[in-house]
Amino acid sequence: MPITEFLSRNAEMYGNETCLTEINLDLQESHNVIWREFELIENNPAGEYRREMTWRVFDEKANRFANLLLKRGIKKGDKVAILLMNCLEWLPVYFGILKAGAIAVPLNFRYTADEIKYCLGLSDTIALIFGPEFIGRLETIYDQIPDVKTLFFAGEGRPTFAESYDRLSANCSSENPQIKITDEEDAVIYFSSGTTGFPKAILHTHRSLMSACYTEQKHHSQTREDNFLCIPPLYHTGAKMHWFGSFLSGSKAVLLRGIKPEWILRTVSEEKITIVWLLVPWAQDILDAIESGEVKLEDYNLSQWRLMHIGAQPVPPSLIKRWKKYFPHHQYDTNYGLSESIGPGCVHLGVGNIHKVGAIGIPGYQWEVEIVDESRVPVDKGQVGELAVKGPGVMKCYYNDSKATEAVLKDGWLFTGDMARMDEDGFIYLVDRKKDVIISGGENIYPVQIEDFLRTSTKIKDVAVIGLPEKRLGEITAAIIELKPGCECTEQEIEAFCAPLPRYKRPKKIIFDAIPRNPTGKIEKPRLREKYGAAGLVAVQNEI
Repeated sequence: MPITEFLSRNAEMYGNETCLTEINLDLQESHNVIWREFELIENNPAGEYRREMTWRVFDEKANRFANLLLKRGIKKGDKVAILLMNCLEWLPVYFGILKAGAIAVPLNFRYTADEIKYCLGLSDTIALIFGPEFIGRLETIYDQIPDVKTLFFAGEGRPTFAESYDRLSANCSSENPQIKITDEEDAVIYFSSGTTGFPKAILHTHRSLMSACYTEQKHHSQTREDNFLCIPPLYHTGAKMHWFGSFLSGSKAVLLRGIKPEWILRTVSEEKITIVWLLVPWAQDILDAIESGEVKLEDYNLSQWRLMHIGAQPVPPSLIKRWKKYFPHHQYDTNYGLSESIGPGCVHLGVGNIHKVGAIGIPGYQWEVEIVDESRVPVDKGQVGELAVKGPGVMKCYYNDSKATEAVLKDGWLFTGDMARMDEDGFIYLVDRKKDVIISGGENIYPVQIEDFLRTSTKIKDVAVIGLPEKRLGEITAAIIELKPGCECTEQEIEAFCAPLPRYKRPKKIIFDAIPRNPTGKIEKPRLREKYGAAGLVAVQNEI
């Protein structure tokens, strides 16, 4: 059954109940609005900071946009891109595209104008809806994307080169357009994170979307009583696919615009949030704020918060040990997935397996897993190999890139490019990205192992280990270290801290700098390699 039918079901069964709430605390702080339990008691001329939507309105808005697209000649299989910040309009737009039988193409809100143009071209997009934050970028390229025939603008201050989404969709029918959609038809194109170059276009079917709903609900047991806090960007599979568990159960969700620890805790408290999905840096920030006294847990009502789970990147065991110290009653789960496997956990730890923290877990609901060698032959337990996954959420292909598709898909198996090992109990441990393995003097060195060790330092906020070219050894390990605010540390201290590591794993170069991460929390190692590679390192040293 296509996912659009579940939206119609929710609208019929729970029509007058709130399904989504958008909260923008930055707006509240910026304009000095007085708060009392999220009730506005003074006028806010800049706009609302808290908005709600019921299931019926959600469905009606999706239907209106679907009917608008159909009136504009958008037909089944056409691509419609979304370039919006997280907002209450995002999901109705997404579902409206699907209801029209078109293919939704969510775009990263950090894309430059050139990246936007590239992704629109790669995906064969013919219509685009965008928000006010992107006017400047679109102004520079709108006359260079002739295949994008229709530009809709959502918000105030519409540019002359776009039409008003709000006005036009409001005048369209709120009835379901009744476009017949099957599970095997194409539904969405997501883009890879681009940490290894320009992003690839990842094509998924409606079957993939429904598999994500069932996988997430099976893993985390969402009920009608739950309330999910969604902070990460909706253009990415991670945030949206974890929300799909709430969608399937007909429960509430809150879209929080902002990642300050006090904002997260306040929202959990005031909105009675029960489930929070975090990225590693945000969890670290919350713990740092607690330990520094910046936030006090007794100021918040957090008793209903039952589950914190993390995904999108390796999770340091030391982080979860710290988390359980302050939140001992929380269930915890690690989720491993890729955009190519539709999120939300083709491998997951499982809430009952916290004794295995450090592992990414076991095969997710309806998923199979293998760890293979260079010939794609399964390796023995304990041996390091490439992680391969198979299940209903594997992508159909890299759109318009058959060569890249053939490199990672074979007989339904997706070869992830992640190096992993399986222990005697069947739990999988992520070792590193295949591309990130450092070969130094013939030894394979896995940066994640060194990063996890360094993060146990009380002075280190974040760390990335990369390989730098070296004439004799081929590569040496370099640790780029971001210190916690107010902390001071020397190279000698780090060297002494690393003494317990085997000699070949100890960083040969230590650099203090900020760690760049993309919106889904992944370390942007190509940027660090470019900055600190042979030429970049010389330039930095000369500046010093």
